[in-house]
Amino acid sequence: MESKIKDLNEKLALAYLGGGQDRIDKQHEKKKLTARERVLYLMDEGSFEEIGALVTHRAKDFGMADQQFYGDGVVTGYGTVHGKLVYVFAQDFTVFGGSLSETHAEKICKVMDLAVKVGAPIIGLNDSGGARIQEGVRSLGGYADIFYRNVQASGVIPQISAIMGPCAGGAVYSPAMTDFTIMVQDTSYMFVTGPNVVKTVTNENVTSEELGGASTHSTKSGVAHITASNDIECLEDIKKLISYLPQNNTETTPLLPFELKDEVRDVLSDIIPDNANKPYDMHSVINGIIDTDSFYEIHKDYAENIIVGFARLGGRSIGIVANQPMYLAGVLDVNSSKKAARFVRFCDCFNIPLLVLEDVPGFLPGTDQEWRGIIVHGAKLLYAFSEATVPRVTVITRKAYGGAYDVMNSKHIGADMNFAWPSAEIAVMGAKGAAEIIFKKEINKAEDKDAKLKEKEEEYARLFANPYSAAERGFIDEVILPKDTRRKLIRAFAMLKDKKVDAPKRKHGNIPL
Repeated sequence: MESKIKDLNEKLALAYLGGGQDRIDKQHEKKKLTARERVLYLMDEGSFEEIGALVTHRAKDFGMADQQFYGDGVVTGYGTVHGKLVYVFAQDFTVFGGSLSETHAEKICKVMDLAVKVGAPIIGLNDSGGARIQEGVRSLGGYADIFYRNVQASGVIPQISAIMGPCAGGAVYSPAMTDFTIMVQDTSYMFVTGPNVVKTVTNENVTSEELGGASTHSTKSGVAHITASNDIECLEDIKKLISYLPQNNTETTPLLPFELKDEVRDVLSDIIPDNANKPYDMHSVINGIIDTDSFYEIHKDYAENIIVGFARLGGRSIGIVANQPMYLAGVLDVNSSKKAARFVRFCDCFNIPLLVLEDVPGFLPGTDQEWRGIIVHGAKLLYAFSEATVPRVTVITRKAYGGAYDVMNSKHIGADMNFAWPSAEIAVMGAKGAAEIIFKKEINKAEDKDAKLKEKEEEYARLFANPYSAAERGFIDEVILPKDTRRKLIRAFAMLKDKKVDAPKRKHGNIPL
């Protein structure tokens, strides 16, 4: 027995060494952790249990029979993060560049299947040169097997992807179908076709970083939800994200211990400027409402005219969607609509209540927006809110104009509680534009057109640039003092915690993609 135990230990030692010490050193030279180091840092100490450490590939062609590495380029298993069960796979770049083979894919599929059966999040740490070309269609089939499982797991368990090295070609589609994608600055990239192919086809000269680096995908494409400066920060982001999420779609996040005391926040009374056209930072409103230092922003550098992220309110995990007056006056456009719609749908999948903070002057006009499909993209956000069955509460801080008022979780599309501050302006459009249309003839006949316009603008503002007309019709449940917002919201979400909605029976809706 002793010799057999020795044999097992020798095999496991080889598995733990991956592609060998020289390749591990090269990984470290690139300021990257190895796959195993990443997993052990991510998991609670001593909790990781590996699955498939002794798996090897089955390829025989191109001399592959003489190149065998235990684990076959991916570390898979389960453990806990913050005491919560999670499943993980981490591609090992030291073994065949982390390339995906038939058995490599089988290992990933195995932990994905277990995650769905048990009902726990799956975390993928991607660092791979792509399909293992020596295996041909078998590696392509392995990718498709993973893609299929991503779809089957969608909305059932949280799926998180970290891009911690190269991710190109077919490999990018699995992260794209997961719930959150985190990229590492300077050491990771994602693209369907690389710079060489781009040069051949379009004659464009572009680097890997410019084409698909973390900065590109966090600011331009929106593919990356979070950007980390290094491997450690990336893994910490995953840990933090996990803390806001339930295990699966049948659970809710645990309510952290919280004692309701004097929850009046006077700071909220001084945020809205007297001039309705002057911007302010919606982050100040968010921080004035939520539990201290609990906001975790998602998609921070993309479509900055809308803010989305997780926070805690009275110990309860919530999702926040908020217009940002500091950027493009907080208008809705193509990118902000897509960003918010995706976030709303995620929260609804996993029973995370939604808080909407509204200050929106409308949709962004112009040929660029119309030609890029603002109609269908704006409809995505409208669809997402209308479909959501989780507790939904809106606070209108200032502007709520036109169709954007409807879209931003209005009472008319199923919001549960709608509050407004006294500074709220709920109308079809701004007073100036409305006056120019309604009183056009009077203004044109007047001797002093500017004075008449100002008079009519003030008349329209008195009638409609306030929350009271909407409140009289029950579209606003309560006009509240800003300082009381936190207390009102804590009580509203507590009241709504057992909300149930019986949706019409259907296979699925047809969201305007």
